[in-house]
Amino acid sequence: MAQRAVPIIAALIVAGLVIGPVTAVLWRGGGFSALSSADLDALSFTIWQAFWSAIISVVLAVPVARALARRSFFGRSALISVMGAPFILPVIVAILGLLAVFGGRGFLNIVLGPLGVPKLDIYGAHGVILAHVFFNLPLAVRLILQGWLAIPSERFRVAASLGAPVFWVLEWPMLRRIMPGAFAVIFVICLGSFAVALTLGGGPKATTVELAIYQAFKFDFDLSKAASLAVVQLCLGLAAGGAALLLSRGDMIGVGLDRVVQRWDGSCILDGVWIMLAAAFLLAPLMAVLVAGLPGVLDLPPSIWPATLRSLFIALGAVILTMALALPLATKAGEAASLLGISVSGLVLGTGLFLIVQPFVRPSDVALPVTMLVNVLMALPFVLRILRPGVESARDDFGKLGQSLGLSGWTLWRIVYLPRLRRPMGFAAGLTGALAMGDLGVITLFSRPGEGTLPLVMYQLMGAYQMQAAYGAALLLVALSLGLFWAFDKGGRANAVV
Repeated sequence: MAQRAVPIIAALIVAGLVIGPVTAVLWRGGGFSALSSADLDALSFTIWQAFWSAIISVVLAVPVARALARRSFFGRSALISVMGAPFILPVIVAILGLLAVFGGRGFLNIVLGPLGVPKLDIYGAHGVILAHVFFNLPLAVRLILQGWLAIPSERFRVAASLGAPVFWVLEWPMLRRIMPGAFAVIFVICLGSFAVALTLGGGPKATTVELAIYQAFKFDFDLSKAASLAVVQLCLGLAAGGAALLLSRGDMIGVGLDRVVQRWDGSCILDGVWIMLAAAFLLAPLMAVLVAGLPGVLDLPPSIWPATLRSLFIALGAVILTMALALPLATKAGEAASLLGISVSGLVLGTGLFLIVQPFVRPSDVALPVTMLVNVLMALPFVLRILRPGVESARDDFGKLGQSLGLSGWTLWRIVYLPRLRRPMGFAAGLTGALAMGDLGVITLFSRPGEGTLPLVMYQLMGAYQMQAAYGAALLLVALSLGLFWAFDKGGRANAVV
């Protein structure tokens, strides 16, 4: 009976952390207010940029994934690994790298300027779409590549022996199943983008719903408008998330061996061009941050180090709380309940939590715990997607055996389940820590001057045009984010039960 109560309690905690803050915002704001023309423009732009970001990412991913599926070369596995972890890189760091390449003083303008090419401007709607393609092209490539690798090599041999058109017989049916789901997933991600719109968007023509919520809180403190926009964001997220689940359904046409199939069709040169263009687009901004960040480390202000400790506190605390909630929630119902967290704006959640604690303490005094809780809610869906298959497999394989031996509760988990979950737990913990380390969201609203996190201090350095120090902070943030991910993932793999 106690074992059944734990998942229910965990689900109630998650639901309370979502419904409570939203209710507080609605109560304090006095209900809903009518949306202005500017709010409707923000809604229109949010849908528009998410649509085109997803379309461009998926369309460009098709030739890149096809080239990776049928060509073998040195470093192929490493390149695919980079494309398999698009969420690890802190958003603010990636934006700084894009500025180094595409910005007004970026590499491309320096090279193309003497040739008479008009100066590139990364700010505005096209900059938001460019950044979203940068973040999501690797994800689209990874999703579509899995579809290619799932086609059995024997089918390619049969098609070759029959002289059949490979694309129309084998590849197009796979793409029709994979591409809609990939589009829907990326569309959902781009709907809730905040840091990209904050740094590269803004203005009446490039404001998203998330950014409008931020402006309603930060500058107007109009909770009624923020609540209305939050409901709009909630409806958008739920509708797009439901579409993603529906479009992602469908069985593959066979079981692949996850290896490069010997292909006779296509051009090696054209495939190589697509791979090199994708690698340059993804790696050039990161290399720019590395090159500019090394000398910038010497220019870091003293405020960087306390901010780094605050970010580490948030990241490690988020890992502990997320794993404590995720393990009892690792069921289909628990995973569905966790979707509440990403369907509501993180800014609304943070503000609601502050309104709840305001009668008791100053909101700025609990900025770090509130930021941590919001990161937990945002990470839970991803973590449960990683953990649930392993938990269900362990229960099916060893649950009855453990009960027959008289094992229950924590003893059953410690002896039977946890040793078999170390691999997914390590990966999930690393992903949570990296995401929380690089988060630039709720902390932008409520931290006092001089008490920000590392991403916030980096953003403030960018706003003060101290770009050398900003690049140094970016390098430090990347090192810590990747270090957290590597440490947890390595710890999960060490001596883990297969």
